[in-house]
Amino acid sequence: MNDQIEQAVQNLKAGDEDQIRQALVGLTASAFGFAKKVCGNEEDAEDIAQETMIQFTQVFDNFSDPRGLGVWLYKVAKTRCLMSRRNSKFAPAHTLSLDQLMPSSEETSALAEKPWRVSPEELVLRKELRAELERAILSLPERYRQVLVLRDMEELDTEEVAEVLGISPATVKMRLHRARAHVRNQLGNYFGSVSDARRARDR
Repeated sequence: MNDQIEQAVQNLKAGDEDQIRQALVGLTASAFGFAKKVCGNEEDAEDIAQETMIQFTQVFDNFSDPRGLGVWLYKVAKTRCLMSRRNSKFAPAHTLSLDQLMPSSEETSALAEKPWRVSPEELVLRKELRAELERAILSLPERYRQVLVLRDMEELDTEEVAEVLGISPATVKMRLHRARAHVRNQLGNYFGSVSDARRARDR
């Protein structure tokens, strides 16, 4: 479970008014961050975070450990996010299947031959790379995006992700593997275009 949720539990246990307030701020940030990564829209994420915390204020006495609180928080935020996306004007008109997003065998072979090193010159592209990473994640079908966000970005372990999403650990691992492959492919294409642009510039 991520550090923000662990700290929130410690603050809640302390019982001090200021620490409880800090806990609520931290948990709201966790819910917002997760919702924004999954839903891809800040307005929806703000609503989801608020709705999640309204529910939390009714049950916060039930949680004494980070794992229980984290699983509950992400479950509620996930459900709210799914409901929000059905009604949101920001929801995509259609969703691609993962097979449409997966790299071809030729692309996979090419990626395997490329070292993932970042030169000093590439550091100036950090902001652009971050945007490219966000686009790659948001292009995933939602069930794969949820696994990737929870496992790699929110730092839940496989069992916790399985509990949040109501699927088996084996399914978590399969979806995570395929989601990572898609993201690697998208970033590989990005680095390839950057390299092509450099070669054209240096001629």
